[in-house]
Amino acid sequence: MNNSGIYDSKRGSEILFAAGENIMKNGCYTALITPFDDAGEIDNAGLEKLIDFQIQNGITGILAAGTTGESPTLKWEEHNLVADKIAAHTQGKCLSIAGAGSNNTAEALNAVEHAANIGFKSILLVDPYYNGPSSLEIRREYYEPIAKAFPQMDIIPYIIPGRTGAQMLPEDLAILADTYSNVSSVKEATGSLENMEKTRKFCREGFKIFSGDDPMICEIMTAPSIKASGGISVMSNIAPRSLTQMIALLEKGDRDKALEIEKALSPLFNIVTITTEEDTCHGKVQCRARNPLAVKTLMKILGMPSGYCRKPMGKMTKKGIAIVENAAQQIWNNNPEIFEPIADFFNVDIQERLGNQNLRKNLYYNY
Repeated sequence: MNNSGIYDSKRGSEILFAAGENIMKNGCYTALITPFDDAGEIDNAGLEKLIDFQIQNGITGILAAGTTGESPTLKWEEHNLVADKIAAHTQGKCLSIAGAGSNNTAEALNAVEHAANIGFKSILLVDPYYNGPSSLEIRREYYEPIAKAFPQMDIIPYIIPGRTGAQMLPEDLAILADTYSNVSSVKEATGSLENMEKTRKFCREGFKIFSGDDPMICEIMTAPSIKASGGISVMSNIAPRSLTQMIALLEKGDRDKALEIEKALSPLFNIVTITTEEDTCHGKVQCRARNPLAVKTLMKILGMPSGYCRKPMGKMTKKGIAIVENAAQQIWNNNPEIFEPIADFFNVDIQERLGNQNLRKNLYYNY
């Protein structure tokens, strides 16, 4: 790929300009789960229904094969299949982002090439995981080769050190964004306000910060030192309409109404990850059920396409299921409008499903 550039005398470096504008718009993007059938294969019909459900409820965009989509356990053929479905189904209806991250730059380049060939304009690249490169290495040996090779693609770094064990720091992110104009936004899941404040301070004007943590969306969109542009959400799998409305209200400056929706959604936000204390024959242990286990479990209970998580992820404990049930019942009792789109689209009786204990069979372990 050819890049055209100019020399910036203030920085003493060449600034490489990408074709086109920043594709990412302010709003709510769903990190879509990948539904599996009883045999553990991708549920193609279910995937199409989930995409249509998101579109019908006004979502800004959909992320294919991210962490919530269980990308670590997808074969690359399956990864590409999910991307193909989402690219085809969202065309002209909402934005789409292809998850293409890896801990192998060559592999990520191949994934980005596939995404580009099927029509994606935006790519999410998680920091390389497990092998532990430095921030400088992540920038120089991972993001820069991809941004340079695909100047037409909107490259979105995904910063989540709790998952990857590595992190591109705001200083390197800013250098990357200053050099490649096709790096114009970030998915921020550090949980650190200080890190986000540095990103806003160092990155160029117009650079977009998207929350990767549902409970922090309102806080960082309204913080003057951060001014986030929305979120790439887990719980919008279940409540796309409400989350999209919340973010739209924040965009309009109607903080009070947005906070009302945030309060209504908080039982869902609180179960993205669930930690329980379990009894074993050797004493008590902490058991953490990480995303997407809780959201897929709840979707299964509510009657949405979901299926089980792929091994080595498995099931929740009985205590964990109780927390999920309690959160869902709070929503239904206090703010049924959050679940009503599910009832309408999937033709399910939410009250009946929440009360039917038979639906919990095989959903949890007895420690």
